[in-house]
Amino acid sequence: MILMSDLVIGESPRWHDGRLWFCHWGPDEVIAMDPAGKSEVVGSGAHSIDWLPDGRMLIVSKKGGLLRQEPSGELTRLADGEFNEIVVDGRGNVYVNAVGFDFMGFLKGEAEFGTGTITLITPDGTKREVADDIHFANGMVVTPDNKTLIISESFARRLTAFDIAPDGTLKNRRIWAENIGPDGITMDAEGSIWTSETDHDVVRIKEGGEVLQRIELDRSAFACMLSEDTLYVMAAKWNPENPFGGDPTGQVQAFPAPAPGAGWPRH
Repeated sequence: MILMSDLVIGESPRWHDGRLWFCHWGPDEVIAMDPAGKSEVVGSGAHSIDWLPDGRMLIVSKKGGLLRQEPSGELTRLADGEFNEIVVDGRGNVYVNAVGFDFMGFLKGEAEFGTGTITLITPDGTKREVADDIHFANGMVVTPDNKTLIISESFARRLTAFDIAPDGTLKNRRIWAENIGPDGITMDAEGSIWTSETDHDVVRIKEGGEVLQRIELDRSAFACMLSEDTLYVMAAKWNPENPFGGDPTGQVQAFPAPAPGAGWPRH
């Protein structure tokens, strides 16, 4: 089912307070939509979003840096950096990743590929790098027990897992699944992950890479998010020559989910 059309690219979907929230790249909007498809613009300036356990929104700014929105609406800067995706675990540890190179310049043949990082910002405000050599750092999830972080390495075509130490440090790096084309990811209550495998599908896979379910699409899946009973897919036709302009091919698509969402980003 198509719930919303005429988007440029929808990214960083989150299920929060009974609605799907996502960043609408191009017009530079944050949109919140209910399960029936009724939507409203609730913010701007966000590359990706998540929430702290106390309900304050975190914003990876399109202008750079990580911001926290206070109850008054005021924005507090938590960290500087050119970040991509974000996930907050159940203890309030914030993980942000960076791709580590000029992606748009790379598409034009004007910049070289480089590897990225994952940075941790703890609840007391301490910031430190906890992983490097990430091959295009993309979507991340944390398991419900707060013990494992899984990240998409899109250019390496794999999902990589880390154990989370009590202080938030990442260790025991390992391959969770490979030979896929992961972008944004979401985890369900059975421990499986939904992500993309090719340019025109989303798949439900378990650790080790076995595909449990596949949904064919007519365009690329940029990210996905689970609610209690629905898989939401942010889909669009990718145009590397003009990614944020041209015809608006972006959609929010919805499919019945065999298991509810679990873990973090929060549900």
